[in-house]
Amino acid sequence: MGCDSIAAFPPPLNIIEPSMRNTLKFLLALAVALLLMLAFRSLAVTIYKVEGDGLQPEFLAGDHVMVNRWSYGLRTGSVRGLFSYGRLCRQAVERGDIVAYEDPRDTTRRSVLFGRCRALPGDTVRYSGQVEMVPSLKDCADADYYWIQTLSEDNPVDSRQLGFISEQFIIGRAFLIIFSHNPGEPFWRGYRNDRLLLLK
Repeated sequence: MGCDSIAAFPPPLNIIEPSMRNTLKFLLALAVALLLMLAFRSLAVTIYKVEGDGLQPEFLAGDHVMVNRWSYGLRTGSVRGLFSYGRLCRQAVERGDIVAYEDPRDTTRRSVLFGRCRALPGDTVRYSGQVEMVPSLKDCADADYYWIQTLSEDNPVDSRQLGFISEQFIIGRAFLIIFSHNPGEPFWRGYRNDRLLLLK
């Protein structure tokens, strides 16, 4: 009789390997998505929650407002940071814009204020009992400045108290209320349906 033949069988399937591969792919995709989301939020838009009633009637306490960081060019560096201030694709603030800007007095928390631009660089305003010109780069100032007034007359924290606001403190233009939640209600209720995705 002939030689016995030995059948070649494939190695046993490892049922754990495909499962682990799929898990790793999912985790990698999740990590990439999170990184992209963080990059988008830090480079394109920022969301701020309105506290208090000082921004009425435009904004209510509990509004979550989206700010376009590219409205006036992406700000690089900062006044108080390690890197000097600059802007990519710099554009001027327009009169009437609702802008988000850092409180120039705050050296630690960088509180964010909202206001409407009332005067542009080179305009004249009555300030401290006299008429003054808003400083501008054209007039050899260190930056363009703006006169920004609060959205509510009951809120005095604006250029009337802070003076002219340097472009270095301006974050971007507020353009959308994503959603609004009454701060006096628990998180599972109190949402204002009439303020969902509300353009400003």
